[in-house]
Amino acid sequence: MASAGAISGTGSGISGLLCLRRCQQARDPVSRSVMAASRSVSGGGSVIWGRQLRPALILDRTALSLPANIPVTEKQDILRPASATASSSPAEGSDSAGEAPVAFTVKYKALITGSFFFLWYFLNVIFNILNKKIYNYFPYPYFVSVIHLFVGVVYCLVSWAIGLPKRAPIDSNLLKLLIPVGVCHAIGHVTSNVSFAAVAVSFAHTIKALEPFFNAAASQFILGQQIPLTLWLSLAPVVIGVSMASLTELSFNWTGFISAMISNISFTYRSIYSKKAMTDMDSTNLYAYISIIALFVCIPPAIIFEGPQLLQHGFNDAIAKVGSAKFINDLFWVGMFYHLYNQVATNTLERVAPLTHAVGNVLKRVFVIGFSIIVFGNRISTQTGIGTVIAIAGVAIYSYIKAKMEEEKRVCCLN
Repeated sequence: MASAGAISGTGSGISGLLCLRRCQQARDPVSRSVMAASRSVSGGGSVIWGRQLRPALILDRTALSLPANIPVTEKQDILRPASATASSSPAEGSDSAGEAPVAFTVKYKALITGSFFFLWYFLNVIFNILNKKIYNYFPYPYFVSVIHLFVGVVYCLVSWAIGLPKRAPIDSNLLKLLIPVGVCHAIGHVTSNVSFAAVAVSFAHTIKALEPFFNAAASQFILGQQIPLTLWLSLAPVVIGVSMASLTELSFNWTGFISAMISNISFTYRSIYSKKAMTDMDSTNLYAYISIIALFVCIPPAIIFEGPQLLQHGFNDAIAKVGSAKFINDLFWVGMFYHLYNQVATNTLERVAPLTHAVGNVLKRVFVIGFSIIVFGNRISTQTGIGTVIAIAGVAIYSYIKAKMEEEKRVCCLN
């Protein structure tokens, strides 16, 4: 996502703070002396009631090597190891007065992160199912794409109005950087919906599994970044699997296939421009601004390609099939699910390591493909099923290798 690119830029800020703290400690003579004396403490001590008691350090001016201009209130200062108090927790019955209780979000971090993943999968599956059901009686993907973004933008405007979250200011320079991101997001979104309307959801997502291949190619040949051979080899199963699935897919047509491929290319360029538009803005505000830009980009094609048909018979046919109330209700909720699943996906990325998010993204695609086959009863050939499994496995291998490389690079930068 575009916002994901912005999030990744926070790593340098964290490492900068760590370096700043190290530099401050190195310049402070008191800190240097205390740290040196602390390192001389032996690991001995008694264990009472599950706690390790260590002897206090009796430090005088000589031991600390304090400058003469720093006063000492007593002849001897007692330095107690911080780890002894840090190891005490409220659960152990700490006798420290005023110790703050552990926050729920910290104590149950794994549970909350798991809830984010569940919500991400749930919203994505519901969106894909409802989206395809709409196309079964209202096959106008350009207009539906506009509705997706329009409902999301209204949601963002209402959230800004009540201050949840507070709207982040934007200047002309940042807007210029975000416009290419928004344009690529709009093209990728529209072409994805054209593909979803033309072919089975499971097949469209199988084609979209090729997106890592286009990302690697763009990084190698456009950005000039050297892609390791292991990454290229991991993409071979993806290409082979998609090819196998395409040859025997019962719902195959060129409109759906080509649209999904254009979507992959568009999202690849969105990633490229996102890296150029690194900003300190939070992901929620960033995605809101990108959605607004994408909405303005999507409106003209919808009017040009589908406007006359919608006015002549498109709206009337849909209302005749399902009724006006259900038609409006479906359009509203598909837009809400689209915006919320994208926002939750971005928020999930902020909570976990890149490797965890990459694996979760692969599992999400498996869930969508599986549930779409069950709900719509799509008949798939054996070769299509095998090809889909091979493609998803290739994406999993690629995501794992790439995320590990990024994690190692991040650790090296911190060290």
